[in-house]
Amino acid sequence: MKNLRITVNGVAYDVQVEEIGEGAAPAAAAPAAPVKAAAPAPAKKPAAVGAGEKVAAPMPGTIVSVNVSDGQAVKKGDVLVVLEAMKMENEIKAPKDGTVTGISVNKGESVDTGATLVTIG
Repeated sequence: MKNLRITVNGVAYDVQVEEIGEGAAPAAAAPAAPVKAAAPAPAKKPAAVGAGEKVAAPMPGTIVSVNVSDGQAVKKGDVLVVLEAMKMENEIKAPKDGTVTGISVNKGESVDTGATLVTIG
């Protein structure tokens, strides 16, 4: 018997694996009890949302990259954030010229439709 710890979707399970010879029927496995997984490292806090026009997520997805920083000047059409939805990467672009006054998301974060991503003043 081998004892292994397997993590599935952030939940750790302790399991026992039995090596069997060829031709032997596999033994029924007992259900594994979930074990509390170690907490992931905290992500850096997003900058506070500032005054200006809010750029919202057009669909639910996961932030692949944040391409701007707080206080950065942007031009209309510059890529602010890359959002992955349905296995496609979508570039979220600046709707106008301005300065980034707030970033509300971090790389790897999940967002819902309408969630504020970036604010441009």
